[in-house]
Amino acid sequence: MTHEIKNLVGIIWKAQQQGIKSVLATVVALEGSSYRRPGVRMLIQENGKTHGAISGGCVEKEVERQAQFVLKMDIPKIITYDGRFRLGCEGIIYILIEPVNITQVMKSQFDIVFTKRLAFKSESFYSIEEGANKSFGTQFYLSGKRYTLKEDFTVSNQLECFEQNFSPLFQLYLFGAEYDTVRLCKAASDLGWKVTVVASPDEEKTKTFFGEVNEFITPSFETLDTSLIDDQTAVMLMTHSFNKDVQYLLALANTHPAYFGVLGPKHRRERLLEKALDFNTELSVEFLERLHGPAGINIGAESAEEIAVSILAEILSVIRNQKPVQLKEKLGNIHD
Repeated sequence: MTHEIKNLVGIIWKAQQQGIKSVLATVVALEGSSYRRPGVRMLIQENGKTHGAISGGCVEKEVERQAQFVLKMDIPKIITYDGRFRLGCEGIIYILIEPVNITQVMKSQFDIVFTKRLAFKSESFYSIEEGANKSFGTQFYLSGKRYTLKEDFTVSNQLECFEQNFSPLFQLYLFGAEYDTVRLCKAASDLGWKVTVVASPDEEKTKTFFGEVNEFITPSFETLDTSLIDDQTAVMLMTHSFNKDVQYLLALANTHPAYFGVLGPKHRRERLLEKALDFNTELSVEFLERLHGPAGINIGAESAEEIAVSILAEILSVIRNQKPVQLKEKLGNIHD
């Protein structure tokens, strides 16, 4: 996922500045089922630190052990892990372990991709046969240009290729400045989302009140810039002010976020829509029908922290096109 790559790039870059080597482990193929799917990554450093995980815990120790060879020899290798003969996992996992070195130019391109929220992709080349091979490796396409994790890496058409496309960094716009906004902000940040809190100009709170928020802005309703709200954005109206919610609703009428939620009971949502239509009779039916209100999934949430979980669960279900059910009642595999 995009935010995981963002975190790993930052860790690798910081380690390089300290002269610490890192190797990257990537699940590139899977036969059967596993806790996580191809594309998950884990970083192992020569100082013994690890970051991320590629399973529920049954694979990591073996990856750390195998990574020592890559750290010492500076040669990529492919390993397999057959969970059918161990507790906790099923299926055969193919893991590419490779040395990484991010150049200044590559780091700058990653920064641009993350800041501007651009899509990008990676290609990892490997063989299903276990062993070390200098031809193994990963390359990224950032802003249309190719960057490799190892300076002397060249692509071999004789190898398997795992390609992964990354969407722009997902973001959440929170309209409101109360305590429940703080809790939702923290929970969304834990998911790796970029969070922007939008408050009215008369709001006395500052950015520090919201803890892990990325941006805190206080534009007027007329000057609100909605150009950055796209199909990789979730929007939540939670001002606790009926009039402010109406004005924000009108200001956002021409946006097309992946999710648009409104805090409060059904009758409040209906009143909001009626009042908004009084001011703008040309509001599209499509816009009105995609409002999620009350926002969230029925899990019995009561506290602000629990409500945040409920709302984020609904956002995830919408953007992943999934109907929320208990997994024990789901037919087929978990990730189908």
